[in-house]
Amino acid sequence: MLIYAVEMKKAELALYTDYLISMFGSATATGLSAMVDGDMSHDHLTRFLSKREHTSKDVWLQVKSVVREMERDDGVLIFDDTIQEKQWTEENDIMCRHFEHCQGRSVRGINLLNALYHSDKASILAAFEVIRKPYSFAI
Repeated sequence: MLIYAVEMKKAELALYTDYLISMFGSATATGLSAMVDGDMSHDHLTRFLSKREHTSKDVWLQVKSVVREMERDDGVLIFDDTIQEKQWTEENDIMCRHFEHCQGRSVRGINLLNALYHSDKASILAAFEVIRKPYSFAI
């Protein structure tokens, strides 16, 4: 039973990462459930993601073999940050104000630093870091 549970978790994580990679707009648990015609409920996915904190190491373990296959001498690692704006969510050390350089102003949201491996006209997420601000300053 334990082996089945481990394999199921790998399958769920693979499905979820494939979904995230394929989305151009908002990615939601409800959207994934609809994409698989309800075979996985949004509640099931939410519980799966909430059981523990998923880290950059989890991403790397999923994509390492793909990165190794596409690895080239002229490949590059691209670092870029993105802010998922959340205007109405209560602030904490993750969900707080960050400077959004595209908008030229501070916005409230979650700031992610991403590392993409790029070679031969293909890119894949290799790592990420959620930016935390444990100290707040009054302006």
